[in-house]
Amino acid sequence: MHCFRKSILALEYGIMRFDQNPDVDLVFMDIHLADGSAFDLLKLVKVNAPIIFTTAYDQYALDAFKASSVGYLLKPVKKEELKTALEKLDEFKKMFSQAEEKLLQTFSQPEYKKRFVIRFGEHIKTVNVEDIAYCYSENKATYARTFEGRTYPMDHNLDALEHMLDPQEFFRINRQYFINLKSIDEMRTYSKARVIVTLKPPVKEQPIVSSERAADFKQWLAGEL
Repeated sequence: MHCFRKSILALEYGIMRFDQNPDVDLVFMDIHLADGSAFDLLKLVKVNAPIIFTTAYDQYALDAFKASSVGYLLKPVKKEELKTALEKLDEFKKMFSQAEEKLLQTFSQPEYKKRFVIRFGEHIKTVNVEDIAYCYSENKATYARTFEGRTYPMDHNLDALEHMLDPQEFFRINRQYFINLKSIDEMRTYSKARVIVTLKPPVKEQPIVSSERAADFKQWLAGEL
C-alpha cells in the first residue's frame, strides 16, 4: 500500500503534496497545521483516499466524521487503536466492494426476448413473448403454444429458451415443459412432493412438476426466485 504518512505542516505544503501524489491509498493527517487546520486544507484540495486524523484533542471528532474519515486517533497514538483503524478501513473496502457488486448485478440485468420470429413452411410470423402460454418439446422438436391456442415451431430448444425468457414469468417445470405463470389454470399435489399442473390452453396429458424442481417451483409461484 502506498501511503502518504507525513504530517501536513502547512496548507501550501499540503496542497503541493496532494498535487504530486493524487493516487494515494491512505492519508494520515494531523488536524492542527502551522497556518490552519486539516479541514481548511480539505476545502482547497480534493482527496480521493480514506483519511485517518490524528490530534491531541477530542473536540474535532464531529468534523472528522463529516470529512468521511475512517479513523480519529488521539495522541499519543496507541498501537491497538491504529490497528483498529486499519482493520476498519479493510472492513469498509469489503462492504463497498460487495455493495458495488450488488449494484452492478441490479443494473446489468440481461435483456430478455420480447418476440420471436417464427418460420413455418414459406410463412414468417412474429410472436410476442407475452402471448406464449408455454413451450414444450415433442419428438425432438420444440413448439410454442399461445394463449389463443395456436402452435408454432421454435428454432430454439427448451435449454436455450431458459436463458432467453424472463424467469419471473416463465419456469421450466420438467424436461418437456417451460410454462408461463399466467398459463396455470389449476394445481394439485402429487406423490413425492410433485405437483400436477393444469394448463390453459389444455394439453392432452397434464404435466407434472418434477420432484427436483418442486421446491423451486413453489418459490417461483411466491415470487421468491
